[in-house]
Amino acid sequence: MRKFNSVSLALILVLTIFQINIYSQSKDDCLVCHDDPDFTTEINGKEVSLNVNGEKFNSSVHKKLDCINCHIGYDPEEIPHNENAEPVNCLNCHQKAKQKHLFHPQILKTNGLEKIPGTACISCHGNHYVESPKSKGSKWYGANVVESCGNCHKDVKEKFIHSEHNKAVVKNLPFAPTCLSCHKNPVARIHSPGDSLKVKLAQEQLCLSCHLANPEVQKEATKELSVLFVESYEKSVHGSALNGGNPKAANCVDCHTSHRVKKSIDPTSTIYKLNIPFTCAKCHPKISDTYQQSIHGVAVKDGNFDAPVCTDCHGEHNILKHTNPNSPVSYENVSKDVCSPCHSSVKLNTKFGIEPDRYATYSDSYHGMALRGGSVEVANCVSCHGAHNIKPSTDPTSTVSKANLIKTCGKCHPGANVNFTVGKIHVDVEKKDEPILGLIASIYMGLIISVVGFMFLHNIVDLYRKSKTKKMRQRGLIREDHHYGHALYLRMNLNERIQHLTMAISFILLVITGFMLRFPHTWWVSHIISLSSDAFEYRSLIHRIAAVFMVTVSLYHIYYVLFTKRGRQLIKDLFPKYNDIQDAIGIAKFNLGISKEKPKLDRFSYVEKAEYWALVWGTIVMTATGVIMWFENTFIGLFTKLGWDIANTIHYYEAWLAFLAIIVWHFYFVIFNPDVYPMSVAWFKGTITEEEMAEEHPLELERIKKSKSSAYGNKEEKNK
Repeated sequence: MRKFNSVSLALILVLTIFQINIYSQSKDDCLVCHDDPDFTTEINGKEVSLNVNGEKFNSSVHKKLDCINCHIGYDPEEIPHNENAEPVNCLNCHQKAKQKHLFHPQILKTNGLEKIPGTACISCHGNHYVESPKSKGSKWYGANVVESCGNCHKDVKEKFIHSEHNKAVVKNLPFAPTCLSCHKNPVARIHSPGDSLKVKLAQEQLCLSCHLANPEVQKEATKELSVLFVESYEKSVHGSALNGGNPKAANCVDCHTSHRVKKSIDPTSTIYKLNIPFTCAKCHPKISDTYQQSIHGVAVKDGNFDAPVCTDCHGEHNILKHTNPNSPVSYENVSKDVCSPCHSSVKLNTKFGIEPDRYATYSDSYHGMALRGGSVEVANCVSCHGAHNIKPSTDPTSTVSKANLIKTCGKCHPGANVNFTVGKIHVDVEKKDEPILGLIASIYMGLIISVVGFMFLHNIVDLYRKSKTKKMRQRGLIREDHHYGHALYLRMNLNERIQHLTMAISFILLVITGFMLRFPHTWWVSHIISLSSDAFEYRSLIHRIAAVFMVTVSLYHIYYVLFTKRGRQLIKDLFPKYNDIQDAIGIAKFNLGISKEKPKLDRFSYVEKAEYWALVWGTIVMTATGVIMWFENTFIGLFTKLGWDIANTIHYYEAWLAFLAIIVWHFYFVIFNPDVYPMSVAWFKGTITEEEMAEEHPLELERIKKSKSSAYGNKEEKNK
C-alpha cells in the first residue's frame, strides 16, 4: 500500500490517462515522483521511503544511467508499479565483481542479492548514491576503508586500528595496507576451508609482496630491518617446511597475527620479548612447557629482559634446524654462539652474580677443545645442562645437580660412578678453583721458565763462542795446528738409529696432534684441517697410534740397555757423573772467555746426558698421564674427576716442557750448532768425522786411537 502526495498523485493520473510507456522514461521522469522526501510506501506494515535525491544521484557514479537500467521489469501501465518486477542485480553490469570481491565470497552464492544479510552490493556501496572508490570522499578511499569495514567487523577493526599497518594508513603513506589491500586476495580460511596450506602460502606471498618486493616498503622498513632479514624466512625451517607442503609450519600470520601486527617494542605485540614464549607455544606446546619451568623461563615470567627467550637462541626469521651447521643451535655452534655471549658477559654476570668464566673454562677443557677442533661427539653445553630445561645445580630436578650428575655423565661415559662427581666441572687453573691444579701449573711454569731459560742462555753463549771461533779461522786469525784424518767413527748403529727415528717421528706426531687439540683455531691447524673434513677425527687416531709407537720403542729400549752388550755400555756411558758438573762449568768459563782451555768431553757430554734423562723422565710422565686420559671412564671411576684433571694438567705442561727442550736444546746441538750446521748426519748415517769427534768428544777419540795403537802394537809384537 503506497502513500502519495497531491503532486505525485496528479502525475500518476496523467501517466495513466495518456498511457505513457514507463520503459521509455528517463531518470528525470522517474524523479518527478521519487525526488520527493515524503514519497513513501508500506511494506509488511512498515513505512518505507521511496525517495531518491536527484542531486545526490546525479553526483554518483551511476549519474549517466536511467532508473530502468537497474529496475527491470516494471509495467508502465500499472501505477503503482507492479511488485513482481525483477530485484536489482548489480552483477548484470559488474560481472567481474565476484573476482574483485573475494573477501565476501557469499556474493558467489547470492549473485549480489541480499538474501543473506550484509552480503549484497548495497550493503557496502549503497543503492542510489554509489561513490567511486577512487574519490577522496568515498568511504572506500584510503583510511576510510578501515572505518567502513569496521561497521560490520567491529572486533577486527579494534585490533587493526592499533596495528603498525593502520599507523601507516593514518599517515597516508602510499603503500599503507588497508583491509582491501590484503583481503582482495584469497588469504582467509573461508576461501579454501579444506586447504589450509593453500591459504598459508597465499598469506606468506601477500606479506612478502610488500615487505620484500615493494621498493617503497623496503625503503621504509630498512630503517629498522634489512631486506635480508625478511628474505631469510624463505630459507628458514618454517619457510622451507611451508613451501615443502607442511600446512602446520608457521608463516608470517602465525607469529605476527593478521590484524594486530605490532612492533617488537610494543608490550601488547605477539613478538614482544616477554610474549615470545607464548607465541612459539602455539606450535611447540611441549617445548614451551619445559622452557617455562627452566631458569630462563622463570626469569622471563618475572619480567627479566636479560633472560633468553626462543628467538635469542634460535633466531627470528632465519631459524634453521639444529642439524644445519649454519644454525646457532647446531651441535658445533650452540656453546660458542648461543651460551657464550651471555655467560661470558661481564655486565650480565656482574648483574646477576653468576660466574663469568663458564664458557672460558669449558672452552679450555677437553670437551671444549675437541668441540672447537670439529668433534661431533664430545659434550657441549646442551649435553650436560639441557636445551630447554636448563636449571641451576641447586635444583634437584636439574641435570647437573649432584644427584643427577652420574646419570648425565653416564650418557657419554658408560659405567660412570660417584667418583665422576668428585671435583669441579668448570675449572680455572689460574683462579685456583682446584688448589692442587694451580700448584701443578705453577711448578711447571717455574720449571719451563728456569730450565728452558737456562738452555736458551747456555746456547746463546755457546753459539756466540763457536761462531766467533769459526769466523776467525776463516779469516786466518787462528792457525789450525791439527790435521784430521778421513776416518769415520760410529756414533749410532742401525738398531739405535731405528730406535731414534721411531722415537723422533712419534714425538713429532704427538706434539702436532696434541697441540691441534689445544689450539684448534691457530693458522697451522687450520691448514691441516683444510686437508680433510675428518682431519680432527684422524688427529685423535694418529695421536694414539704415535703414543703406542713411542711406548713400544721405549719398552724395547729398556730391553736393549738391559740385555745387549752395547746397550749396557750405552747406559753406563750415559749415567751422570761428577765430572759432568765440572765439564759444564768448564765449558761456561771457556765460552765466556774466562778460561782459554776447553774441557775435553767424553762419549756423552753433560748436554747429551741431560737430554737423555729428560727424555726418560718425560716419556714416563707422558705415558702414565696419557693412559689415564685415554681410558677416562676407568680412571675417573678410580681416581675421581679431580684425579683425571691432575693427569690432564701434568700432561699438558709436560708436553710444553718437552717440546721447548727439544727445540731449544736438542735442535740447537744437532742442527744450528756451528760445528755441525746445517745438520749432524749421525742420526742417518750413524757416523761422524774425525774433526767432529775431536771437537765434541776428544776423550773418546783419544781412547779409540789409543786402543787402536795398542792393538796395532800387540799385533806387531806377535808378528815378531
